[in-house]
Amino acid sequence: MKVSEQWLRQWVDAAQDVQAIADQITMAGLEVDAIEPVSASFSGVVIARVEEASQHPDADRLRVCQLDDGSGHLQQVVCGAPNVAAGQKVALARPGAILPSDFAIKEARLRGVASHGMICAESELGLAEEKSPGIWVLPDNAIVGEDLRQWLGLDDHSIDVDLTPNRGDCLSVMGLARELGVLNRLEVKAPEILPVTAQIDDRFEVRLDNGEACPRYSARVVRDVDVSTPSPLWLTEYLRRCGLRSIDIVVDITNYVMLELGQPMHAFDLDQLQGHIEIRNARANETLTLLDGQDVELQEDTLLIADGHGPLAIAGVMGGERSGVNADTRHVLLESAFFAPIAVAGKARQYGLHTDASHRFERGVDSTLQVRALERATGLLIELAGGRPGPVIEKTDQQALPEVCQITLSAERVSRILGMTLEDGEISDILSRLGMTLTPQGQGHWDVSVPAWRFDIRLEEDLVEELARIHGYNRLPVRYPQAELSPQREDDTKVSLDVIREHLVAGGYQEAITYSFVSDEIQKAFAPDAVTPTLANPISSDMSVMRSSLWAGLSRALLHNLNRQQQRVRLFETGLVFSGDIDTLTQVPMLGGMICGTRDPEGWASRRESVDFFDIKGDVEHLLALGGAENEWRFEPGEHVALHPGQCARILRGDRGVGWVGALHPAVRERFGIKPDVYVFELELSALQQGRLAAFTPLSRYPEVRRDLALLVDEQLPVQSLLDAVHEQAGEALTDLRLFDVYQGAGVEEGRKSVALGLTWQHHSRTLTDLEIHQAIDNIVAVSSERFGALLRN
Repeated sequence: MKVSEQWLRQWVDAAQDVQAIADQITMAGLEVDAIEPVSASFSGVVIARVEEASQHPDADRLRVCQLDDGSGHLQQVVCGAPNVAAGQKVALARPGAILPSDFAIKEARLRGVASHGMICAESELGLAEEKSPGIWVLPDNAIVGEDLRQWLGLDDHSIDVDLTPNRGDCLSVMGLARELGVLNRLEVKAPEILPVTAQIDDRFEVRLDNGEACPRYSARVVRDVDVSTPSPLWLTEYLRRCGLRSIDIVVDITNYVMLELGQPMHAFDLDQLQGHIEIRNARANETLTLLDGQDVELQEDTLLIADGHGPLAIAGVMGGERSGVNADTRHVLLESAFFAPIAVAGKARQYGLHTDASHRFERGVDSTLQVRALERATGLLIELAGGRPGPVIEKTDQQALPEVCQITLSAERVSRILGMTLEDGEISDILSRLGMTLTPQGQGHWDVSVPAWRFDIRLEEDLVEELARIHGYNRLPVRYPQAELSPQREDDTKVSLDVIREHLVAGGYQEAITYSFVSDEIQKAFAPDAVTPTLANPISSDMSVMRSSLWAGLSRALLHNLNRQQQRVRLFETGLVFSGDIDTLTQVPMLGGMICGTRDPEGWASRRESVDFFDIKGDVEHLLALGGAENEWRFEPGEHVALHPGQCARILRGDRGVGWVGALHPAVRERFGIKPDVYVFELELSALQQGRLAAFTPLSRYPEVRRDLALLVDEQLPVQSLLDAVHEQAGEALTDLRLFDVYQGAGVEEGRKSVALGLTWQHHSRTLTDLEIHQAIDNIVAVSSERFGALLRN
């Protein structure tokens, strides 16, 4: 929220400069994002009156003006603005004036006529964002000869306060003034708001059909309002300095009251209302054209303001076009209501909106403020635009109104939480200035009534937090907690995530962190049949669904690197992937990786070959070995829609599939615009982290026996199947099995391959005999021949 420093000082006469005020507010938990001047820097501009405006003798579009600038003699200025006229009060930049962007004003001759200065437009003084069509005509009460900056009070600042959602009570000048008054022990000078006497007896029927969502609704008819009356300069300036633009006198007044008191208001064109006002939920198939011209189909859980004809406004969010105030409006119905925060929360976002009203109602407004705000707006409207007010119409559902929150507070509890003792007098003073009512219940005990505007205070700890805020967090003592802690037992069988990360980094990988949201197009590229939640309000269209694979984000990170001339890329990521809809959602922690480019970094002794399937498979095997249970892992051929057929393997632990490794499918690469070959892997973290407890195995004193076998098998046979059979037949004494050669070529029949295995046996209690070894080899050859058609190569 933006607030004018000068406006805030009208409520609280603080002695500090604006930076000190901002520091105070920030230290009290209301962070100030920025302090900005309310206007650009300029000097030498005074208020002048146009005494005469005659046609330039040599230019049709120029006027020669004589201006009284309070100096005692008239100043001649040549002006090209179409709206300059005698009798106007204007902003005159005298010779020597410096306008924004260091634009200096000098005496000049325009088409032969001397010009001593320049009559300024608002945009030329940096007071309007858009270029002004003509000069700035000041109101009649402007004082001729006075410096414009001083007269307008432009040496002001806009304080931008970033409030947390629980502090909706500070979304107004009154709310911030309360805070500043408490922090400095100063009186808060609120403007006197007197009831406006009804001049007519016109009423408009109000029906409160949903009191739970709208416990209080107040309204008032005001007839014969001159909507064409321009908003006075002081009003438009206050709005501008708080970040709002002027629209018309009625809307400007309701916005002013919202900024001042924190109560959003709305004005209806009374002639467009039919029958009655009713506060109800939307009905099936109802639609509404909003003030911004947007047509919305209303959901049945949306609270509406409606009349006998249909919807008028989304309660607490935005009004409708049909009943909005316009240039033809003569009679208005002012609305000031309290909507329960839970009833309007999220409704603006549901319709793609965000308004100042919804921002406040969602956080909670003072449930006792509605009539006061209505009286304030009525008084300003009659003063500035005329009109005849009717009586205040108020409908309430007393049972649905928020109850006064009563909390018991003890000084002992305050001391224990804060680590210091606050005097009873200071506790009473702070809480009283915050608007709370304290009833003493003995020494050091109070019953505290919380004001209606503080929705965030419900517990004794909340009161202690308020005391700490106002007393000053920086004044609380520093005390370190003490506790007797026993060391936590670590699971020695679990491989920590840090070890996995360090292992990958040591292998040349870089860790990536990508969003959990991806586009539906990317999702379908990697898992067309995946079902994951679709976001109702995504950050952007390319982040609309929850990811089902880490590859989706990694592929975008890879492409980002490739587009920036990084040809050798190795990335990994750990994170959650999602499966199922909202009701059946599961989240699985995964580890994913992606590589492309050359096998080695560039260098004079480096290999220039590109990575292939076996590079990524080797990296995965090293990861699987971290848990010390590498014999439990297997690879088997598989098919995955995102991976290249023939270069795709399912990773299993035991009989359970826990991951994939392979080459990215060319069709997927083409969809992303990735040219080089890319190899990927993805593993369930829980399976990868579950290791085996290291245990000592005594060394055998008996000799080991090594035999090498070369078997001819079909070239399509997965070697893992052959290794499983060898393990099965080799016996318990087998201590090592290595695949050390695969050969195809001369001497080997076409369609077959030679697989060379090295087998090592060693018994822990005796020496193995040649007969036992020969028997094991015979069994291996026989079973391999039977299952796979293998032949022993000579």
